[in-house]
Amino acid sequence: MAGGGSARPGATSAGLGRRALALIYEALLLVALIFLCSLPFVMIAHEADRAAARPLFQLYLLTVTAAYFVWQWRGGGQTLALKTWRMRLVTRDSAPLSLRHAAVRFVFAVPGALLLGGGFLWALVDREGLFLHDRLAGTMIVRDEGGRKN
Repeated sequence: MAGGGSARPGATSAGLGRRALALIYEALLLVALIFLCSLPFVMIAHEADRAAARPLFQLYLLTVTAAYFVWQWRGGGQTLALKTWRMRLVTRDSAPLSLRHAAVRFVFAVPGALLLGGGFLWALVDREGLFLHDRLAGTMIVRDEGGRKN
């Protein structure tokens, strides 16, 4: 792909600092979502065997997190954090994400986040400043100025 598959003319790749701030905001929102979604599981499984309930609880939370991100990315390419920081997630060809792109991005982002954020730190050495999961999934985060023409 010529030019490394960069975004269409006019789509500006979001800077690393802006993405880092959005990532912090995203983490706060995710903590709130996990707390909210934990309550029904804990209420239902409070009498269950802890050895069996723990892996089920972790799988449940991973599923909730996947559903949240994939749904948000598919519905306009923005989570609340991306929208707040005026960014959008698109394919490397600047198209909206397909279900496949969103799912693959999530699957690659989870280990990158769990390995002390290595998937995010990858942006420091990537030639285009992409997170590792964006590089592997064929996606990128671009600035979204809400249709303003400057």
